[in-house]
Amino acid sequence: MKTFKILLLASTALLTANFAPAQTWTQTSAPSTNWQSIASSADGSKLVASGFRVDGPIYTSTNSGATWTLTSAPSQSWNSVASSADGIQLVAVQYVGSIYTSPDAGATWISNSAPSQAEWTSVASSADGTKLVAVNNFPGTIYISTNSGADWTQATNAPGAMWRSVASSADGSKLVAVFAQPNGGRIYTSTNSGVTWSQATNAPSANWSSIASSADGNKLIAVVFGGSIYTSTNSGNIWTTNDLPANSSWYAAASSADGTKLIVAALKGLIYTSTNSGVGWVSNSVPGLLWQSVASSADGNKLVAAVRNGGIYTWQSAPTPQLNLTFSNNHFALSWLVPSTNFLLQQNSDLSTTSWTDVTNPPVLNLTNLQNEVTLPSPGSNVFYRLKTP
Repeated sequence: MKTFKILLLASTALLTANFAPAQTWTQTSAPSTNWQSIASSADGSKLVASGFRVDGPIYTSTNSGATWTLTSAPSQSWNSVASSADGIQLVAVQYVGSIYTSPDAGATWISNSAPSQAEWTSVASSADGTKLVAVNNFPGTIYISTNSGADWTQATNAPGAMWRSVASSADGSKLVAVFAQPNGGRIYTSTNSGVTWSQATNAPSANWSSIASSADGNKLIAVVFGGSIYTSTNSGNIWTTNDLPANSSWYAAASSADGTKLIVAALKGLIYTSTNSGVGWVSNSVPGLLWQSVASSADGNKLVAAVRNGGIYTWQSAPTPQLNLTFSNNHFALSWLVPSTNFLLQQNSDLSTTSWTDVTNPPVLNLTNLQNEVTLPSPGSNVFYRLKTP
């Protein structure tokens, strides 16, 4: 039997940067307002941000925050926004009002059939934008949609509570929600797109303020207002407290798709980042502002943070995506996490030469794990692959 080798080489990003310090944040051109929520596409290029006041706006950006456009969304007290992986399908909830969706990256907005006048606090979306989940403070319910917000159904199995934040896996099957009470807040999870919910019994009772999830729904990070940061690596069955300053006004959290790169922010002017799923943290050098909301690209190399009564800030470093390889039926698949910078897949049959050529098969985005995938027939000889910035 003839054998061959397929070798995956490290990516060859032409820029150099290190995520760990994450010190340099840049204020964008977004107007100063009472920003409440911000969300990002998988590659970090498309952003959506909402303001919280009587005439709160919704703005979008298509260039990672360099410029911003006011959308046609009605001026309301918008409490939370979420985005599909491609940044095209958006959803926003009003604090006292309705749920709106946009099928065209914010150009137009549609009022949904969810109960009006509820105090909606948080919304989350699957990667394809079809499965949505929204929670509210009053009447304290959870609603789910499986058709991009056209219809909504109450999750009757979830307890009535002052729900504060909700997060979703990329495929929308695994959900996690927290409610806020100083001494009695809890974490609930669902493994069937919100049909049924179970209490995470290992999580402490606390004043939970934010929750974020990896793409597979296994790695979670939860924030306690006035308390600590907790992480889970098994979909919320077991929670571990993190070594971060306690009694700070922790308010927001976000995660990369693989759950290794995390960001948390506090209303007392703190932003911390982690590159190892919360085992260790780095304090960021940021202005002492009221950091209200944070979001991350899939690879964690583009971060964005919104300020209450202030602006919107971004941070970026050069990604170094890892190539993965799997075999099936005389074919093999190359995959890599959606990067925040464009990369080309290249091949070479002889490393003693510089004859690298682009692989012409276009990558397909796997919406269950936010990986770019290219499937190729098994080669008849040795072949080498790498990712390279254009």
